[in-house]
Amino acid sequence: MRRISLSANGTGKIMIKMSSRETILAAIRSNQPESSELPEIDSFKKDSSGLMEKYISVLESIGGKAYKVSGYEEILTLIKNYFPDASRIVTTCKELVGIESIDLSLDVHLLENIDLAILKSNLGVAENSSLWITEELMQERALPFIAQYLAVVINKEDIVATMHHAYDKIGDADYGFGTFIAGPSKTADIEQSLVLGAHGPKGMTVFIIEPVISSSSPSPSGS
Repeated sequence: MRRISLSANGTGKIMIKMSSRETILAAIRSNQPESSELPEIDSFKKDSSGLMEKYISVLESIGGKAYKVSGYEEILTLIKNYFPDASRIVTTCKELVGIESIDLSLDVHLLENIDLAILKSNLGVAENSSLWITEELMQERALPFIAQYLAVVINKEDIVATMHHAYDKIGDADYGFGTFIAGPSKTADIEQSLVLGAHGPKGMTVFIIEPVISSSSPSPSGS
């Protein structure tokens, strides 16, 4: 707060009086503690073993399905077996030969009749079964949400334990648009009645690629 008083001859004399707010802030600034290292929080350092099994368990609990596979040839077989009625299947995975690729020159409204969209992810989170997908991987932002069903391919080694570990990987990355997706779209706002596909895909399937697989006929959860 600044006050000005005038003498009889008109000479101005300035008196400065600090307000309570300025006094408090000045006291805080003059009494700052010394800088110190951030503490290590042990609860974030979870055991990294069994991450794939944890991921599958959580995904199934929220309505998704998971298949452990050895490669893209096996994924093609599963798609034919489990989505026989799909009239339009598209993918952004160049390894899935024979499936329609996304043409970025198309009007986005032409994506409205997609039954199954197959994308890649390079990061999964075991604690909530979410998958990190950037615009580079989805190519069209509407694609993961407009399809009737969504399938995502991820490598086993790209699954981390918690969101804290996930943000360690993506926190400083330059990815433009990106989103975490976990399970099919669902809501239970009205009368606590669960509805799948309310705001997006009715179902979500995750193909987890392992270097070696022992079962010759994969099934949900790899059992």
